[in-house]
Amino acid sequence: MTKPVRRLTSPQKNESRSAWSSPGGVRLLAVLGRYDSLAVAFSGGVDSTLLLFAARRALEGRVLAVTAETPLQSRREIASAVETARRLAVPHLRLRVPILNQAGVRRNGPARCYFCKRRLLQEIRAAAGRRGFAVVAHGANLDDLGDFRPGLRAAREMGVAAPLIEAGMDKAEIRRLSRRLGLPTWNRPAMACLASRIPYGRELKRGELTAVEQAEEFLEAQGFSGVRVRHHGEVARIEARPEDFARLAAPALRRKIEQAFRRLGFLYATLDLGGYIAGSLNRAVAQARRRQGEGR
Repeated sequence: MTKPVRRLTSPQKNESRSAWSSPGGVRLLAVLGRYDSLAVAFSGGVDSTLLLFAARRALEGRVLAVTAETPLQSRREIASAVETARRLAVPHLRLRVPILNQAGVRRNGPARCYFCKRRLLQEIRAAAGRRGFAVVAHGANLDDLGDFRPGLRAAREMGVAAPLIEAGMDKAEIRRLSRRLGLPTWNRPAMACLASRIPYGRELKRGELTAVEQAEEFLEAQGFSGVRVRHHGEVARIEARPEDFARLAAPALRRKIEQAFRRLGFLYATLDLGGYIAGSLNRAVAQARRRQGEGR
């Protein structure tokens, strides 16, 4: 079931001068003020929500939110993006993109995000251009520069703006400013597409993506947050917070999880003792790079 989005307080309170007076807020509005208008690639997450809200203020409404909908996103995340854009009172365009038709995405290699981001931004830029928006921006922040993010390369190649990076904002500062502004996303957990639950090299299939989505929804319905289910064929590997391990392993709930996961097509459900680690599938890429370096 889709979680409700908390209603924003009045725009006058959200957009008060004091709320924007932090160094990051001042820099962000200055960066955005250079544009005549802006289309924001909008996922509804922490970063793109702040970017959209700031653009609405800096550009006096000359802004468009564009959400690309694919099988790689959960229905809940799409519904949340729609509701957030509505509450921000920003025009919102939704694009259905058959991303699994893209061979580079479907094959699910380490560069999957590059092919995905490039295709989505092409669609967003074309749709925005037809509506008179020449510049597209996305919500990349400084923290993204330190991770394995092929999608950033695609965005740079296409000339997509990254105002949060230009303003020197990392995730912590984005959350602080979002909280001051009363945005409902300020403490929202980091979102990642469903493909990030499938190991590199395993072809992406709609059925497996749906199984992951439903498995995570089941665990969240049991009261767990910040949980990931990694799909390894017959095996579902659950990543959760260490403080939740005891409850996940309690006999009654353990049996309930096992039964639910079997209905979704998994023969085995395992608990990763390392806990939830963002971008954990990238560890295989990093390990391969280390081995290559040692072999030189």
